[in-house]
Amino acid sequence: MTLTAFNAPFKSGSCPVTGSARGSVRRTAAQRLQGRILTGAGLALLPWLGYLAGTLPPTEAAAWVVLDALEAAALLTAGTRLLRGDSHHRAPAAAAALLLLADACIDLATAAPGTELATALAMAVGAELPLAGLCARLTSRRT
Repeated sequence: MTLTAFNAPFKSGSCPVTGSARGSVRRTAAQRLQGRILTGAGLALLPWLGYLAGTLPPTEAAAWVVLDALEAAALLTAGTRLLRGDSHHRAPAAAAALLLLADACIDLATAAPGTELATALAMAVGAELPLAGLCARLTSRRT
């Protein structure tokens, strides 16, 4: 529902708020790839939400599912906006960067030594921090 509100349809080549052509810009192949990466990461989080809800104790599951659902919504919103050439991808990309950074920090801080810590470190280095960096780059880019 939130994703629908953030990605309300608009006329091709026009800004969803003003109706002018300023909100839409032409994207390069690299920018389309970035949009696909963000959208794919957001979609990959959806089955992960079910796994977390089914395997964690209810009090922990609620917190992690909410955090990861917010990450998925931000990634999907930023990614789909990039894919359709909408220049209003910065706010959801900034939100995704912040949420991913927080997720990595909390995972590392709460992981028990051993396999759990190794898994948290692998997730942080292999997925969360690179995605946060990409989102931060997209947030600060001028076009």
